[in-house]
Amino acid sequence: MVLGIDWNVSSELIEGWATPNKYGLLFVTGLIIGFFVIKRMFKKEGIPEAILDKLLLYMVLSTIIGARLGHVLFYGPYFDGINAQGYPERGYFSHPGDILKVWEGGLASHGAAIAILIALYIFSRKVTHKPMIWILDRVAAPIAIAGCFIRLGNLVNHEIIGTPTDLPWGFRFYNEGTEYLINGEHVFRHPAQLYEAIFYFFTFVLLMYLYWKTRARFKQGILFGTFMIVLWTGRFLVEFIKVGQTARDDVWSLNTGQLLSIPLIIAGIVILYRGIKQDPQQLHQGPENTAY
Repeated sequence: MVLGIDWNVSSELIEGWATPNKYGLLFVTGLIIGFFVIKRMFKKEGIPEAILDKLLLYMVLSTIIGARLGHVLFYGPYFDGINAQGYPERGYFSHPGDILKVWEGGLASHGAAIAILIALYIFSRKVTHKPMIWILDRVAAPIAIAGCFIRLGNLVNHEIIGTPTDLPWGFRFYNEGTEYLINGEHVFRHPAQLYEAIFYFFTFVLLMYLYWKTRARFKQGILFGTFMIVLWTGRFLVEFIKVGQTARDDVWSLNTGQLLSIPLIIAGIVILYRGIKQDPQQLHQGPENTAY
């Protein structure tokens, strides 16, 4: 394997300390970069900084709470039992205190997406008094870059690993868990976390280009629709070479991540189509589009 990497990176920032760790550092870094991206957008459009402060609170809380609950409900084992590989696993409902241990990893992007949509609906009604799609267009790029850093955090945590590969490249994870050993040995696998991070970064670059170099931001839905299609299509494709995260993923033709991605891709297509058909000169310019 020409580009094989023995991945034995520790998630610890300080040796012997579980927290703070590199996962948390990357998570926070993604949020900070996203904050400065949208801050620049708001400055360009003359939006008061007080609005940005409120948006930050809505986004951070919904991202963390939604992603964690999404992992618990969609992927996490509910009670103590035996996983698909025949190894014992710890269930969240048997140990509810584990739900709060976000620093140990275990965040579901689908859960974050649902929570963010709910939070931004409330934000649009209570704060900006603008159509919800307006704020969705502007948070799409920051969410994509934050997602990129979260997946890099999964990489240093040796979690969400890929299936074994015989391609010229691959990662041999040394902290992935004994259930993933083959004949008692670590094998080269697809770095699924890295693949997803690259997809998210590409989505971020594309959206930034559309926002700054085209007039896409003047047609509501272009940016968010593009985000939904590109990001979730990438997620859908990567799932084919990702180890299943639930027992049912080893049985169904499509795994949990793919089934959750399909309706989001379809929604993105509908939103993008409506945005393309929209005449920016006919956009309503009433109080709901100008008040803060």
